[in-house]
Amino acid sequence: MITHRLDTEKSILYIQAKSPLTENDFAQLGRTVDPHIEETGGLAGLIIEIASFPGWENIGAMAAHFRFVREHHKLVKKVAVVTDSPLGAIAEKLASHFVAAEIKHFPAAGIAAATQWIAG
Repeated sequence: MITHRLDTEKSILYIQAKSPLTENDFAQLGRTVDPHIEETGGLAGLIIEIASFPGWENIGAMAAHFRFVREHHKLVKKVAVVTDSPLGAIAEKLASHFVAAEIKHFPAAGIAAATQWIAG
């Protein structure tokens, strides 16, 4: 499950994932960000706060995740992965091959630094 909030002033989407991701998570994300993207042309950034990757509820959720990334990655300038998990460093290097956004890893206490990096 994903919880999220959109800071329309800074054009930053904040995401927390704590349990297996569902198809509905990505439908809800689309309903939140798509009107903002249509109005502004994109997002300044995405901040993913995660202790560890929780996986997907099922194959449909995995497909919805990949589809969401494919449809939105060119519309996001920066992605901050905020975690103390080794996943952060791996995500920073691996995801850069698949998405257009600049990706940077921050420690778990680094939400403010991640926000500043995106807004700055």
